[in-house]
Amino acid sequence: MEGKNVGHKTFCEEMKALMNEGKSEEAVQRIAKELGKEPDNDALHYLIGNAYRKLNNWQKALEHYAEAVSLNPDSPARQAKNMLTDILEYRCKDLLNP
Repeated sequence: MEGKNVGHKTFCEEMKALMNEGKSEEAVQRIAKELGKEPDNDALHYLIGNAYRKLNNWQKALEHYAEAVSLNPDSPARQAKNMLTDILEYRCKDLLNP
């Protein structure tokens, strides 16, 4: 997925740009569509996890980070998941134990 071109940018770069522009909901929709085609793509799970994190949807972010790590133990999602878990354990203990 990293090399998939959409126009002049890769898909991942385009989604990161959308998130940086405050259009994370649009990014979630577009990444979800790609995940429908490539459900075992760890990069897409990491990317959508980042979009959910920007939307403050911690649970969905954690779910996708965990899926990315299960597909690829070396995924950068491992660090993102650990950092988000640490933050939530400090701030929102109830969110991790619904």
